[in-house]
Amino acid sequence: MSDTPSRLELLHFARRVIVQQAAASLAQLDRWIAVEEEREGARRRAEERRPPPPEWLIERGIGAGSPPVRVHQGGCVMAKGVRVKAISEDQAKRALYAHVEACPFCNPDTALRVIPE
Repeated sequence: MSDTPSRLELLHFARRVIVQQAAASLAQLDRWIAVEEEREGARRRAEERRPPPPEWLIERGIGAGSPPVRVHQGGCVMAKGVRVKAISEDQAKRALYAHVEACPFCNPDTALRVIPE
């Protein structure tokens, strides 16, 4: 009898190696999925705890104590920054009536139905 394995024995060996590698790869993929599911869950939980954005914002000019320059709706992309403060609907209306400019992108004057004099 020959010491060299037969072609059939080599094929069975190759199959066992592939099955073993596939199992290891599948286990790694399952670990990656578990980590990503945890990240997604943490992101979702953080989003649920985040307070809703304010409905109205007032933007101040540059410098300490500077007057308001613009009124925005809460979700306005132009109202990002440190010079923005949340205000009530009544405060937003009063600011618009006092001739504080309405943001031309989110149009808070239209949303509040305010027509300045």
